[in-house]
Amino acid sequence: MELTETLYGLTEQLPRTEQFGLVTQLRRASVSVASNIAEGHARESTKEYLRFLSMALGSIAEMETQLILCERLKLLPATSVSDALALAGDIGKMIRALRRSLNDRLP
Repeated sequence: MELTETLYGLTEQLPRTEQFGLVTQLRRASVSVASNIAEGHARESTKEYLRFLSMALGSIAEMETQLILCERLKLLPATSVSDALALAGDIGKMIRALRRSLNDRLP
């Protein structure tokens, strides 16, 4: 949730010309991270949970790519992008740790 709040704040800084481009893409990817974690947790099997965690990691990678693009195009300040990337990296590490733990439970 913190990642999504951060990304919504960052995307407010993007130009209006990106309203239906990077703004939408970044917001959807950030919402997808938390949504996939929640949906996977609600599933009845560890295997499905792992699949949804993989999708969450994919959304993080998508978001990271888009943030780097925003920096390279000089649409967002490097420090803001760096902070968001650090948060995304921390969340990615937590998801990977959870995946390892869940994988250990599989027969």
